[in-house]
Amino acid sequence: MAIILDMLAAPFALKKLRQAREMLKDVTPLRSDCGRVCGGACCKPDETGENGMLLFPFEDRFYRKPIEGFSFHLVPDDTLFKGGTRLVCTGECPREQRPLACRIFPLRIRLISDELGVNTHAEAEVDPRAWAVCPLPEQGGLRAISADFTTAVQNAGDLLCRNVYMLEALLNEQRMLDETRRL
Repeated sequence: MAIILDMLAAPFALKKLRQAREMLKDVTPLRSDCGRVCGGACCKPDETGENGMLLFPFEDRFYRKPIEGFSFHLVPDDTLFKGGTRLVCTGECPREQRPLACRIFPLRIRLISDELGVNTHAEAEVDPRAWAVCPLPEQGGLRAISADFTTAVQNAGDLLCRNVYMLEALLNEQRMLDETRRL
């Protein structure tokens, strides 16, 4: 039954995912190449070489075939949702092939709901994981980041939260990061 549900849901989820990726295709955290500020720190692998970025639901379908100029592999990762995937790369890719998580970083999407949980919208905020690699949070947090980029992340979040699969992944990430902050 789950396979049939995924087959039926995938086209709708992929449409939202493509739209969100398109919104973030050309905007960056700075009006210039932010990688020049930090030497591309967010793209460098950690000491294990297996860090990578968690993919959104169904995003692994964009990476099932080899992509010229992009060395990567996929690893099962249930951190955000059952059947999830993490993309591990060498730190160099064609910009148009970046996963959505890379396009959003150093921000993350926080979902805000009214007390009944009916009206949900997205807000962009600094990803707490960015503090370890990105100098922008120290240089003023959201104020150091292009307003166009922040708006694009927020708009992508608003779009994604209209799909139940994307909503689940975003809420699970939010829960995980909120729990980490409390520790």
